[in-house]
Amino acid sequence: MTKASATPKEENRLVRYFRDTRAEIAKVTWPTREEGLRLSGIVLVITVISTIVLFTIDSLFAFGIGFLIRSL
Repeated sequence: MTKASATPKEENRLVRYFRDTRAEIAKVTWPTREEGLRLSGIVLVITVISTIVLFTIDSLFAFGIGFLIRSL
């Protein structure tokens, strides 16, 4: 007596995850070296500008709070 409707072995979820991940990575359009360098430079410039702005604002607030505390 054989099984008429043998169900296929269930695929391991970890194996399926890595297979799907590999398939998705293959679909990615990777930037060229020049684009990657240009975009990295833009990120670096924006990070430096943001750091300077936040440092300035923080220093002004620290000065203002210090001035208020000393004047009391």
